[in-house]
Amino acid sequence: MIATLAFRHLLVRKLRSLFLLLGFSLGVGVMIVLLSVGQAMLDQSRDVSLVGGGELTVLPQGIDVEAMRTGGIGSMFFGVDRARFLVRQVFGGARHQTLVRTVSPTVEGKLLYLQRGSRVLPVRAGGEIPSRAASVGSGLNLIAGSWNDTPADSAYLEPTSQQLYDELDRFHIPPTADPTWGEWHYFNIVPSKNEWWYITYLVGGEIPRDQRNPAAASRWGGQLLVTHRRADGEYQRFQLREPSQRVRLDTTGADLIVGKSSVIQRGGVYHLIGGASGSGGTLRIDVSLQPASNRYFPPVELRSDEFVSGYVVPGLVAHASGTICVAGRCRRFHEVPAYHDHNWGVWRDVTWEWGAGQGKRVALLYGGVYGPDGNQSKVTAVRSPFFLTLVDSLGVKQVLRFNTIHYTGSRPVRGQPGFTAPTRFDLVATRDQDSVRLAVDVEDALATPSNAESFRRAFLQMRGRFTLRGRVLEETVSDSGAGFFETYVSPR
Repeated sequence: MIATLAFRHLLVRKLRSLFLLLGFSLGVGVMIVLLSVGQAMLDQSRDVSLVGGGELTVLPQGIDVEAMRTGGIGSMFFGVDRARFLVRQVFGGARHQTLVRTVSPTVEGKLLYLQRGSRVLPVRAGGEIPSRAASVGSGLNLIAGSWNDTPADSAYLEPTSQQLYDELDRFHIPPTADPTWGEWHYFNIVPSKNEWWYITYLVGGEIPRDQRNPAAASRWGGQLLVTHRRADGEYQRFQLREPSQRVRLDTTGADLIVGKSSVIQRGGVYHLIGGASGSGGTLRIDVSLQPASNRYFPPVELRSDEFVSGYVVPGLVAHASGTICVAGRCRRFHEVPAYHDHNWGVWRDVTWEWGAGQGKRVALLYGGVYGPDGNQSKVTAVRSPFFLTLVDSLGVKQVLRFNTIHYTGSRPVRGQPGFTAPTRFDLVATRDQDSVRLAVDVEDALATPSNAESFRRAFLQMRGRFTLRGRVLEETVSDSGAGFFETYVSPR
């Protein structure tokens, strides 16, 4: 009976029946397509050749799921910045050990160029660490032979102290010879509340890629620069200059030799030897400095066509022991607070904001660079985004951003009547829901005017007390301590 009525309806209402059948067909077709796409995405999500196995995939910034589905990660020539730092500390470190069982770094379809004679061949290559790939289910199915971690794999995952600090603190050769290129080890040592030392081992000038090139030997060299803030508030400066023939730097490690002065890193301990002359007489340095575990900030580098600025902090928190002698009078100290960073780049008309401090619970580091705009009479806001990072015993806790620093007040600068320093400054840094406020009371300041006539600004080094308040990773942050801070000021 129902079938008879249906057929009669088709004969009587032909157009209405056609539309009804078309509607049902479209609905069924769309459902079939959606189910097919969903099943394909599910299959691809389980395909280790696309996502590298594991439960969570960290992708380069800018890549999307559609690119993965259509061409795979290997078709996108992206890279994850500071991947070693992410593997060792951010994801694979102690902070998330209850959440993350293992981390497997992967390179897929990297574009390389191989040269043989005059012929250059583009190739694509990939790489994994065997033990980690197997742990996330993407290990190779071997038919014969073996596939095991090499010493280089082990150094990538868990480097020794020697390997870690050589990797962080290595020297660089400028891409093109530039007289304003400079690179240096910077150390800060605080033997007492009212006394501290700024120690810089520096190389600069037109450093050639081949350091044995005699034609370029006269265009670069090395220096040891030391500033001593005595307990009575007076400053002493010391300096040593050496030609390039007496300078040895290592592009695979932290070691630097400038004449008879040197920085040698062994097993995570830096041995500083130095001699210089200055206003207080002859200076001699013999100090060992050891960074605290996990208290480092990875290398970052800004680049443009003519501007390079690199920075790394191997020892945000460190302690130093040794002897520093001035005019035969020696100051011995044991495990006093210290700091170490490393800078490189082109410094023509470049200024920066920088600060580092040690509190009871966390250490802080902030910074940002102002680059030149081609007009040598001024420096404009061609800059990197300012950052503020908080570091504790487990490593970097959070990296936040801010736009400006608010300086207030005015105080005289010792020995430089044309310049003043602020009495206080503060900043507010945020990241998503996280926000902290840093306030600093300046206790001491030293200004060093530029020698360039076109650059009428002074480099200002400040010592102060800070307070830190805010909320990070759903935890309240409240701390205070002492630190060193830098900026540039114009004459009054």
